[in-house]
Amino acid sequence: MPDKAVVLVSGGLDSCVTAAIARQRFEPAFLHLNYRQRTEKRELKAFHDIADFYSIHERLVIDAAFFGQIGGSALTDRQIEISPADLHSESIPSSYVPFRNANILAMAVSWAEVIGAKAIFIGAVEEDSPGYPDCRQDFFTAFNHLIQLGTRPETEIQIHTPLLHLKKSEIVLKGMELQAPLHLTWSCYQEEQEACGVCDSCALRLRGFHIAGAEDPIPYRNRPVY
Repeated sequence: MPDKAVVLVSGGLDSCVTAAIARQRFEPAFLHLNYRQRTEKRELKAFHDIADFYSIHERLVIDAAFFGQIGGSALTDRQIEISPADLHSESIPSSYVPFRNANILAMAVSWAEVIGAKAIFIGAVEEDSPGYPDCRQDFFTAFNHLIQLGTRPETEIQIHTPLLHLKKSEIVLKGMELQAPLHLTWSCYQEEQEACGVCDSCALRLRGFHIAGAEDPIPYRNRPVY
């Protein structure tokens, strides 16, 4: 029987493809956070839809409302405007949730210890890293060391970031190759019925599908060409 892995599944494109990759070697257990983000309900639906598609029985949804209490991000504070897409910017965008990945990974490590998982998969992409400091290789290398220091001596948990060095178009192609349910995913930062098409996440996704020569299967209110 394969080793178990905790797979962080937001419901977005990257996490869906990451789940498809994780299943090739591990028995996946899906983890999702509700953290008072604008599209919380839609992302939760995508999470369960993807989990159902892969017949995942072991799944955990954590209420991380403290992100909303802390604020500091346009995703969790509606008084902060979500910046329009700027794929050439190297500054930290308003959608950055302070130290989110560290918090999420800490929860994943806790659950992994409890269920005996040997790996944690996260769909981080360095293409996003000019704006998101917690999507960089150095961050995950340091966190793997932290796991070694902060868990039982016999614990063997490694963070896997299979998409980290891929372009979004390569992620789209990988998802298609693995027949991942990309039609069930949701990436928009601000809309739950039709994706806005103009936030950073929509722009990265649309550009990825365009370069890959594929049609994005989810509905958009606007479909600019990036």
